[in-house]
Amino acid sequence: MEGVMEENTERGTSVAVKGEAAIKPEFLTTKEKFHDLIDSEWQGCKGETTGESDTPEEVKDTSVGEPEPKRVKLDPEEEKKVEKTDRKRFRGQNKSRPHTKPTTYEEKRLCLSVIQKRECTFGDKCTFYHDVAAYMASKPADIGERCYLYETFGKCEYGLTCRFSKEHTTPDFQTTEKEDLVKAFEGRTLTKNNLSKDLQFRLRKRSVAFEKSEEYLKTLSNNKDKKRHHGNANQVEVCAPEGSADPKDENVAADKQLNTNPDNPPPVKTLGPLTDADVTKLRPCEKKQVDFRDKLYLAPLTTCGNLPFRRVCKRFGVDITCGEMAMCTNLLQGHQSEWALLKRHESEDLFGVQVEGCFPDTMTRCAELINNNADVDFVDINSGCPIDLVYKKGGGCGLMTRTRKFEQIIKGMNHVLDVPLTVKIRTGVQEKSSIAHKLIPEMKTWGVSMITLHGRSREQRYTKLADWDYINTCAELASPIPLFGNGDILSYEDAMKARETGVSGIMIARGALIKPWIFTEIKENRHWDISSSERLDILKDFTNYGLEHWGSDTRGVEKTRKFMLEWLSFMCRYIPVGLLERMPQKINERPPYYMGRNYLESLMASQNVGDWIRISEMLLGPVPKNFIFLPKHKANAYK
Repeated sequence: MEGVMEENTERGTSVAVKGEAAIKPEFLTTKEKFHDLIDSEWQGCKGETTGESDTPEEVKDTSVGEPEPKRVKLDPEEEKKVEKTDRKRFRGQNKSRPHTKPTTYEEKRLCLSVIQKRECTFGDKCTFYHDVAAYMASKPADIGERCYLYETFGKCEYGLTCRFSKEHTTPDFQTTEKEDLVKAFEGRTLTKNNLSKDLQFRLRKRSVAFEKSEEYLKTLSNNKDKKRHHGNANQVEVCAPEGSADPKDENVAADKQLNTNPDNPPPVKTLGPLTDADVTKLRPCEKKQVDFRDKLYLAPLTTCGNLPFRRVCKRFGVDITCGEMAMCTNLLQGHQSEWALLKRHESEDLFGVQVEGCFPDTMTRCAELINNNADVDFVDINSGCPIDLVYKKGGGCGLMTRTRKFEQIIKGMNHVLDVPLTVKIRTGVQEKSSIAHKLIPEMKTWGVSMITLHGRSREQRYTKLADWDYINTCAELASPIPLFGNGDILSYEDAMKARETGVSGIMIARGALIKPWIFTEIKENRHWDISSSERLDILKDFTNYGLEHWGSDTRGVEKTRKFMLEWLSFMCRYIPVGLLERMPQKINERPPYYMGRNYLESLMASQNVGDWIRISEMLLGPVPKNFIFLPKHKANAYK
């Protein structure tokens, strides 16, 4: 520790910094030395490959400051002296970040009719290129010589607009195909749950029928009427003289007379014979069964938990994957961007979707819509989202305090679904007032198939440590329904400790973003000292999956880059195992400035946005001139 003390003295402190990971002294450095090394070697590499020695201007402009160092917790007396202005509450998002559409990176695009070899429907009014030669002259230079889509599937549907088009374009601007590969993939659906134009049109015109939902919602309204009727009947009963008839008995007798009288037509028009399917409902035990126990569950991650990232995690052994949180109202309105969150790759063998909402009618209809138009193994209700936008409307964590609505939502969704319904919750809303243990016994009776509990409250968000003792208590209350625990798992040792509690399985969120190979570590019970080149190969796989999912044209390339940069804002927190003085790395410990065992390892440790852009340029070519990026998530979990 003396070496650490000396190094920390050089870095400006006289003692070991609280809240920082313990790294071997020989790798520690200062902020200035770290960035001098990164910048000098990067300029050297640029000079060798392109003949340029200066850093690109766009990289300088997009670089922003790094997260502030962790504030050391003061004594209670000193804490009182801190002014209220200094007690700024840190939020988890950069809400004022610029939003740039990927289409703005191309001044003028090639008309789709030229790519599809058909007549343009806009005629002379079309503002896109129709002259292929003129488009190719203005098109940005190709990123590489090999097109992943062409080599994998035998053809590239983006044709001339592909940023790797040299491989599949002839000198006279014709696209080529590999017939053997095209035949191999013919009739094979790699991505499911696409929103069809017909369904989108019917959703926008509100012409989609929700028969099961209306049936359930009618029972809710009938129950309200009955409660009002019983309330009035009780008042009459108190005031009625002795010996008078009971209004309830009269109502029952009237109902019997109505049902037995052949002159009265039935309340519902019938056509044809009555079958068993008309009168028999699907019992819970007859629904599709999913064995959740002892599985590794990748949490639904907003922004970063996209389909290409889930494919990366599937390679490393995750068992259960789930789409990003989707707003039920946007799904019902046919928003293309929201339906994209439901897409499922063929490699995802156990896949679910997560929906968010706050009212029984919209959530029930949304569940029926998914049940009839998407291929999923389960549907998850997000009642743990802490963000204000969701909570203030009564959704997310707000559902935990609205138990009556919560019950109606769960029962309604169960009524219309043929697959299991799961719920993700937190310990509660306030930090010192946990309510999950009160909700879980009730949810068992409502028909939930599985519960996931994040061991923090909404007030905590992602700060402080998850309460695994409380998770264990809730797991005992949930039995025999499986309960998954979630929070602070970054190594196989953390996973082993979590499994020692009564949980049926574990869900991993930020741990997978920091090191997606954590699933391999857990299954093989080992620490993996993964090299920087192996980590770059993981990013290459993500790049290829992104080009396949979002496209290999300029728009798809920049969309892939954007999501890669969002992921790198988490991945940079990883500290290689060989550099740690004490294993394992903890998720709430901030990495200090350190030099890696090679330049790439040091570059991947940088928390500067400009360095993340450099990594993306290694895989996706130079950024456009007007490129701007700010990460969505701040590292407030260190605060």
